[in-house]
Amino acid sequence: MKLGAFSISLAVKDLAASKEFYQKLGFEQFGGEFEQNWLIMKNDQHTIGLFQGMFDKNMLTFNPGWSQDAKGLAEFTDVRELQKSLKDDGIEVINPTDESGQGPGSFMVVDPDGNPILIDQHC
Repeated sequence: MKLGAFSISLAVKDLAASKEFYQKLGFEQFGGEFEQNWLIMKNDQHTIGLFQGMFDKNMLTFNPGWSQDAKGLAEFTDVRELQKSLKDDGIEVINPTDESGQGPGSFMVVDPDGNPILIDQHC
């Protein structure tokens, strides 16, 4: 099972303050739109998403089809295949993607401790 790029998506209260804090830790803006209340910050291979007002809890995020540098991968496990495999293993899928579709799609699962995990394929 290839999950793709990994990042932490943080639910922040003040996007500007969070951006400034993570810049002091050596992170630089890699993507996102400040005006839309979200930024992607990178420090080497470490990625943090900062999201103001978009969700309630911090979450783990995996992007099938992407490398850690947000470049497309030639081979990866499609989000629909991942979803089916997890369902077959008895894991509840939240907001499932259309299994008959192709290309971008996403779904969520929650670990036994209540931590949300987003599987978000962009390609």
